Amino acid sequence: MVYITLPNEDTTRPLPFYLAMEEYVAHTIQEDECFFMWQVEPTVIFGRNQLIENEVNLDYCREHHIHAFRRKSGGGCVYADMNNVMFSYITREENVSITFLRYINKVVDALRHLGICATATGRNDIMIGDKKVSGNAFYHIPGHSIVHGTMLYDTDMQNMVGSITPSNAKLVSKGIKSVRQHIALLKNYTTLDLEAFKETMREQLCDREIILEDKDICAIQEIEKEYHTTEFIYGKNPRYTLTRKGRIEGAGDFEVRMELKNGIIKDINIMGDFFLVGDIDNSLIKPLKGTALQTEALEKVLPEHLEEIIMNLHQKEFINLLIHGKQENMSL
Repeated sequence: MVYITLPNEDTTRPLPFYLAMEEYVAHTIQEDECFFMWQVEPTVIFGRNQLIENEVNLDYCREHHIHAFRRKSGGGCVYADMNNVMFSYITREENVSITFLRYINKVVDALRHLGICATATGRNDIMIGDKKVSGNAFYHIPGHSIVHGTMLYDTDMQNMVGSITPSNAKLVSKGIKSVRQHIALLKNYTTLDLEAFKETMREQLCDREIILEDKDICAIQEIEKEYHTTEFIYGKNPRYTLTRKGRIEGAGDFEVRMELKNGIIKDINIMGDFFLVGDIDNSLIKPLKGTALQTEALEKVLPEHLEEIIMNLHQKEFINLLIHGKQENMSL
């Protein structure tokens, strides 16, 4: 695997720069597997399909000078600061499931080499015992797959808990009393300091490096601009006549907003911390528009294998959510 190095590694850059860097590497670096690590000032990162007001305590973030940005991958909301490190993995492998499994196993093996008894579990986590030390997300672009995630060496626990507002259902489903009880910090499992840990992980995962040039930085900054726009950060959240909420085990939390007229779905938006492995717009949302909100009608238009669009999602479970999920009526 090739390590991608910035010409000035000491410069602290905003989180969108590193997300843009992933895209740039995927489009321009002709290597099978690339990897880099990065750190940011206190920042909340929420998933592509999440509503910022559901996931981020914006008042707390403003008060404590914590940034909030949306990423293009699915999954849940995470907090990052300079006391932990973020990993980015870019590969030419287009099969998302294969990519994700390969990457997670590489990281787990590297941690075990340090004497840390890490395991891969759930949809996207790396655990030490029953505590989470790394959460990861992924997305696909033509010709490449990108995986990125946290590695908790240390962190400001007060900011982590204060800036993120996870749903009660998620907390209950994971069987925890608080976010604090669910987190493992690497500093408690290794004698290495953060910089030594980063260097060791780099040695374990990569065998050579490519150093980017100033022209590469300029190109990355052009891609970065999209991530800073209000439209991208806050998304398009029109009001709907009906909202269905629920958690589907193995797939994630869902919030589906529908505009209905005479029982027909005129518009629909699907949000949550689920992982996309296919084209949600053309394969899932488009067929639902113009369809009656009835089980038989939904069965006819929805793909049989929804797990090829959203990881671990099955047609029957999704239809049950649309018909019987927790209901919130909304006035237009």
